Amino acid sequence: MGIALLPDFFDLTTQQKFSLMETTRLETAPELTQPAATDCLVFKPITLDSLSEIAPYLPQQSYRTCDFSIGGIYMWVDYFGYEYAICHDTLFIRGGEEDHLQNTAFAVPVGALDLKESIPLLGAYCRQHGQALILSAVPEPAAQTIAELYGCPVTELPDWGDYLYRASDLATLVGHRFNKKRNRVNKFKSTYPDFQYEPVTAQNLPELKDFFDRYMQAYHKDSELFAYEESKVAQVLHEYDRLPFEGGLLRVGGEIAAFSVGEVVNDTLIVHIEKARKDIVGAYEAINYFYSAQMAEAHPEVQYINREDDAGDPGLREAKLSYNPETILKKYNIPLDNFLQ
Repeated sequence: MGIALLPDFFDLTTQQKFSLMETTRLETAPELTQPAATDCLVFKPITLDSLSEIAPYLPQQSYRTCDFSIGGIYMWVDYFGYEYAICHDTLFIRGGEEDHLQNTAFAVPVGALDLKESIPLLGAYCRQHGQALILSAVPEPAAQTIAELYGCPVTELPDWGDYLYRASDLATLVGHRFNKKRNRVNKFKSTYPDFQYEPVTAQNLPELKDFFDRYMQAYHKDSELFAYEESKVAQVLHEYDRLPFEGGLLRVGGEIAAFSVGEVVNDTLIVHIEKARKDIVGAYEAINYFYSAQMAEAHPEVQYINREDDAGDPGLREAKLSYNPETILKKYNIPLDNFLQ
């Protein structure tokens, strides 16, 4: 069964949405209540050591977006300036707004408090500190709930939606929809009959680090975002034994040609890293296929694979769409200053 995309609200016309939101705001917006004091909302830097405090809260949601994973947070901590607070057994994260890094924004809180409690708490905190309350990268189910609660407008972030696939599709490539991908994998197998696939382990990790160092030199791009991501991939490989990640690598002629790294959150594998030599025909399709199959077998609970967003890159968007996603997990910005009573 496919994932529901909440048509009751998000399929309305713009005029219908704002009419509904205005009615909701005037008639049913909850009064600002503080379930407890905001004293514990003390934001701290996110570091490797603090991940163990953050990790237990991430499975306490069912959004399936990459933002609620260790990799989605830690690999982008410096780019967005993420900080965190644990308050009333709930995780709060703040950082730069997705499309406007200079603006401070907050993630949807996850934990013991529900949205009727955690959002007023953030509202009180923002008033005390003289800053606007903006929620960013809000998953669609939470955006619908918040819009219904407060009658506030929501703005889609089209470059930041996550591509979600059925795990069984990527792990088998069965069916006519995957003919081209399956043919590429078969071409890889026939062209490189000596290929080997293996999980990333402590034994092959040093070799993988060396491979990625060479990869960065070979495929350098004049892009600030690309340079940041590559630096974080290198950091992840150097800290791999302290992170809840699982990876796989592909060899051709005994040498590493591609690798993938991800993590499992509830029923979803979130793929954070995928790199391959461009001179090896079918290497990207092959690592995607073998890694998906490995993780699906190792984690029977995994029903979906999140291959993250395309960051607005047309080439990346085309590549992700070519794998026939089950859906794209939309995300939204929500300014709340004028809607909290």
